[in-house]
Amino acid sequence: MSTLTITNELLYKSFIIGAKNVISEKNGLNAINVFPVPDGDTGTNLASLMTTIIEKAKLGQTVSETLQSIADAAIVGARGNSGIIFASYISGFADGIKQNDVDINALIETSEIAYNYAYHAISQPVEGTMITVMRAWAHALKQFKKATTNAIELFVQAFEVVKEELAKTPDMLKVLKDNHVVDAGAKGFVHFIEGFIKAFKGEEVSIEVHETVETLHVDHLEDSQYRYCTEALIRGDHLNPDQIRDVLSPMGDSLVVAGSHKTVRIHIHTDHPEHVFAHLDGIARIAEQKVDDMRRQFEAAHHAKYPIALVTDSIADLPTEWVDHYQIHQIPINLKMNDSEYLDKVTIQSNRFYELMDSLKIYPTSAQPNVKSLVNFFSFLTTYYKEIIVITVSKEMSGTYHSFTEAAKAFPDHKIYVINSKQNSGAEGLLVYKAAQLIEEGKSMDEIIQTVESLSTKSKILVSVKTLKYMMRSGRLTKVSGTIASLMHLKPVISIDEEGKGIIYAKALSVDSADKKIYQHVKQMIETKGIEGYAIVHANATERAKQYEKMYTELTGQAPLYIMDISTVVAMNAGIGTVAIAYLGKE
Repeated sequence: MSTLTITNELLYKSFIIGAKNVISEKNGLNAINVFPVPDGDTGTNLASLMTTIIEKAKLGQTVSETLQSIADAAIVGARGNSGIIFASYISGFADGIKQNDVDINALIETSEIAYNYAYHAISQPVEGTMITVMRAWAHALKQFKKATTNAIELFVQAFEVVKEELAKTPDMLKVLKDNHVVDAGAKGFVHFIEGFIKAFKGEEVSIEVHETVETLHVDHLEDSQYRYCTEALIRGDHLNPDQIRDVLSPMGDSLVVAGSHKTVRIHIHTDHPEHVFAHLDGIARIAEQKVDDMRRQFEAAHHAKYPIALVTDSIADLPTEWVDHYQIHQIPINLKMNDSEYLDKVTIQSNRFYELMDSLKIYPTSAQPNVKSLVNFFSFLTTYYKEIIVITVSKEMSGTYHSFTEAAKAFPDHKIYVINSKQNSGAEGLLVYKAAQLIEEGKSMDEIIQTVESLSTKSKILVSVKTLKYMMRSGRLTKVSGTIASLMHLKPVISIDEEGKGIIYAKALSVDSADKKIYQHVKQMIETKGIEGYAIVHANATERAKQYEKMYTELTGQAPLYIMDISTVVAMNAGIGTVAIAYLGKE
């Protein structure tokens, strides 16, 4: 074979064009995604990986620098089972090429190394998936290298083998055969190789995401399938991917662990993401985490009850059974604790947080979801919905509203409306509940928006704080005012004004006095304007919540719509022992 020198620039361009080719096929890949779970997001996950490569990978001074930059970007941008396997493949590719002058023989050898990296990253490799076509590509290159003297011809011949192998994937996996599709991840790899070859031919590729194709209808999820697609990016100095894989293996399935001794990307399907992160927190710094509710994704792709998608954040306190019944998408707020990142209500639950609150030297902080993660979320959701309503915590209390509105700008062809609830916790949850009811009743998007925005100023939450020390530690109350209040033994009633700002609604010298002030307000509201319903929320204060339940059931003549523990983020500010009543005003 004639020697083809592969320049640094050509290799960089081949990855970029391959990435663009995959992004263009996002919707089609989502539509045929049935393995390992039919959650319809393989295309979205691979597009996230490829977008990060395009945005973050740089052309270095040498081939080695360039490939390492691409590999680093891939590990950071990897999402989902297929995404992390692909990132591992790219890491192997980068490690396989050490010299600065690369010829076709080196590329063939490196393709074999890359496949081995990807295979080794998977806890239980399954044939008929991406790993099958990765191996086919490496073997075909080796097989045909003596049959032709032309490098482009070699690529084309090997690519035909890969396409044939892709077509065989339904014969290797029953779920593919039952649904008459090829594997989505494997097809994504084939699209990448197609773009890779185009770069060697001197062709250009622009990103043109094809219109949504008809999605397969899958009847149900298997009972044995785990609910949460759980991912983490961890950093340390002496990480051992093999050891991490061994420890996490009993916690779920679809386990992929890829990376180096400094940076590792982890993917696992599990019912208990909090257990996974409790372990990881003990061995490394958790730099990033993502948890997707595969049941909700499956419903969106195959069994959506309603034409409008309803989205909120985790600060909205609403019972899980209601979130499930109305197919509400709840995006977790980020919580930073012990130098690691957590996801509210998902990778850390309130009960564990309560155990740690008083022992933390540095008090936790919270942050809104980042815009990129929300763009990825909307990228998935807009595949299946034309109309999306988002209800967020008050924008005066969090940047969550801003993050959602910025992310929505990336989808000008879809109707995405973000509502500032001007509330939090139970009051925000009640507004989400109202919107869900209206969607179920078949109301239009405009009618729902108008009703919820009107009710946001007619609803309220009144919080009885047992101690001020948590508000002082979280910064919600300055040390000066907090110290004075403590000396005066004040037990304030905290609420939110009509603009959505937190306020001290009333001052009391005892918890009983604070409870009476709240009671008088609710009683007056019932007598003058009426309330549609109410909820009781608390921070590890079950007994106080029961007292509230008895008191307000007698007052209103109706039981609370629900009683529940508040989100970790709200508990961080309000503190243990807090109890609150939230009510929904009448239209």
